Amino acid sequence: MLMEGKSVVITGGTSGIGEVAAEALARMGARIVLVARNKSRADATLARLRRNDRRVAHSVYFADLTRLSEMRGVAAVIAQREPPIDVLINNAGALFGSWRLTEDKLEYTFALNHMSYFVVTEGLRERLLASGDARIINTASGAHRRATLDFDDLQSAKSFRATTAYSRSKLCNVLFTRELARRLQATGVTANCLHPGFVATRFADESDGLISRLTWLAKFFAMSPVEGAQTIVYLASSPEVANVTGKYFYKCRPTNPSAPALDDSAALALWQRSAALAGMKE
Repeated sequence: MLMEGKSVVITGGTSGIGEVAAEALARMGARIVLVARNKSRADATLARLRRNDRRVAHSVYFADLTRLSEMRGVAAVIAQREPPIDVLINNAGALFGSWRLTEDKLEYTFALNHMSYFVVTEGLRERLLASGDARIINTASGAHRRATLDFDDLQSAKSFRATTAYSRSKLCNVLFTRELARRLQATGVTANCLHPGFVATRFADESDGLISRLTWLAKFFAMSPVEGAQTIVYLASSPEVANVTGKYFYKCRPTNPSAPALDDSAALALWQRSAALAGMKE
C-alpha cells in the first residue's frame, strides 16, 4: 500500500489513462480527488473507486478547464476543502480540429493542454508545499518533438493546424515542468512530465473531420490505457523517483526531450507569458 494515506488530485481522470491511473493509485491506498467536466463519467469513475474500498472518501469537483475562471475556481475550492495534497496529476487534454477561441480569447488547445496545468498547479501550490514531499506530474507527449514555440503567436492565429497546435501545447508541458521544477528547488516538491505513448483512449474524439477518422483508425494499433498509465502511476508512487525533478519520462525511465524543450530561456518566457494571460503574479 505505497499510497496509503496520500491524497491525489487528478485532472482528466474519468477516462483513458487518467482513469486507469486513478484506479491503480486507489488500489495502492490513495484517496483520489477528481477534477472532471462530464458528470456521468465522473459518477461512474467515482463509483468504481469507491467499490475498491468504501472507507476511503474519494471525491470529485467539476470544472471546464478551458475557462480561466473555472481553472482558478476549482483550484481554490480544492485548496480550501482538501488536506495537504501529496500528488497533483495534470492529465486533462484534447486535440481540437479547428481554430476556436475560448471566452478568455485563448485557443482551445493551448487553454486546456497548457493553461489548465499552469493555473491549477499555481492554485494548489500552497497545499502541495504543505505536504512536505509532494509530487507534480504533467502528462506531455512525444509530439512535442515536432514543435517549436512562436511567442508572437501562441494562440495560432497566424496559421492553424490541429496537430501543430497540439504538438506546441505538449512542448509547453515540458517547458512548464522544467521551469516549475526550478522554482520548487529545495521545497521538497518535485515536478516531472511524461510521454505515455500513443494510447487507445478518447483522445481526439472532440476533433472533427479527417483528424477524427484517422485517429480512430490508428487507435486499432495503439497501446492499451493500462500500458499508457504505467508511467503516471510510477511517477506518483515509486520511491525510486522521490527526489527526481525536472525530468521527462517515457516507459518509466527518464529520457531526453527535444532541444527546444531544454531551452531555459524559453521555459522562463513561457511562464511569464502564461502568468500574464492568467492575470497572475509572475
